[in-house]
Amino acid sequence: MNPSLIEILGTAIFAIAILHTFLVQKILHLSHRFPKDSLMHGVLHLLSEIEIVFGVWAGIFLTAMIWIQGAQATVDFQEGLNFTEPLFVFVIMVIAATRPVLSVARDGIQLVSILLRKILRTPEKITDIFVVLTLGPLSGSFITEPAAMTVTALLLVSMFHSPPERLAYFLMAVLFVNISVGGALTPFAAPPILMVAGHWGWDFAFVFQHFGLKSIITVLINALGLVLFFKKDIEAYCYSLREADEKQDQRGPAIPLGVTVLHLLFLVMVVLTAHYESVFMGIFLFFLGLTTVTKKYQEHLRLRESLLVAFFLGGIIVFGSFQKWWLEPLLSSMSDDLLFKGATALTAITDNAALTYLGSQVPSLSIDSRYALVAGAIAGGGLTVIANAPNPAGFSILNHKFPGGNVSPVKLFVAALLPTAVAVFCLWLIPH
Repeated sequence: MNPSLIEILGTAIFAIAILHTFLVQKILHLSHRFPKDSLMHGVLHLLSEIEIVFGVWAGIFLTAMIWIQGAQATVDFQEGLNFTEPLFVFVIMVIAATRPVLSVARDGIQLVSILLRKILRTPEKITDIFVVLTLGPLSGSFITEPAAMTVTALLLVSMFHSPPERLAYFLMAVLFVNISVGGALTPFAAPPILMVAGHWGWDFAFVFQHFGLKSIITVLINALGLVLFFKKDIEAYCYSLREADEKQDQRGPAIPLGVTVLHLLFLVMVVLTAHYESVFMGIFLFFLGLTTVTKKYQEHLRLRESLLVAFFLGGIIVFGSFQKWWLEPLLSSMSDDLLFKGATALTAITDNAALTYLGSQVPSLSIDSRYALVAGAIAGGGLTVIANAPNPAGFSILNHKFPGGNVSPVKLFVAALLPTAVAVFCLWLIPH
């Protein structure tokens, strides 16, 4: 390893940004020491918003880069980055969060829940939460993980009222882990698999054969564990899908079938063009026109929340290329078993798609090593907000359900250890 000054600086500031994410709650508490209308209160309150952390530190890094390498070199570097993923997450979040799309998702999940209750004679609320936490994440293999995260998180947020802290953290942890694993049935939906599928020749059959059944088992165990362990809390602090649906219907008129079909059509078109930002952004502009003429059947568009998530992911991308100098030799020196464990752990501090992409650049990786790398990245995708690209979307939707409206990254990490352990067991110990 012989890193340049800019690579060392990129890694150092990236490390500071990661540390910042674990300190947001303390920064929020510090802001309360100043008057609400003061500049310090405003600055500290802004810095306590986890969605802006990486964007802010990316801005600081780029400013330092201008000073070290010059403005033109910095512009050239910025122009060479690929921001397709943040833009796609922004667009898919807005579309998936609209009332017509959520109504379809709620109706489909409710139908499955009713069938399960008739067969198994299980309580309504328990069954509803179980189905949401299984079908929602597994649908990510077909509508992409960011869309599945948005829909599932919005369904959950409509079902819970003032949940206790412990339930809130485990709910978010299981959601994050299940989304990370649930998108692994196909080669185009989970970012860690998408990054390597073409390069390594992983088609639908290969991905489903090696990851599909294990992913389904992981999702089922995690969802079942949560509803059994928190059965009393769910009964006390949760609405059923039927009750949440009734509340939703009170807020607006019935949605015509044509409006629903058009929304689903736009969702499908965006998913199919996910790799072509100029195309899906054009489709999105047409979609905004659709929401204007169907305003009667809409709630507010989640533009601000979606932009913040895109800003968060964009900041991570700025730092990504400067981690290659230490990640690549580290990955190439590990045994398969150590590579799986290392990838699971490293995913907590770096986006799992970036991790597998860097691994794909190591020509010496065997077939077993490739599986170990990707399986580890998927298993660790729920440990932190930055571990998997869709996590910031779920975070932005669910965070106001937490006491004080602020999530502790440390408590989230601890809560995610158990569902992550289930993913580790299924993805590594079940023969592949």
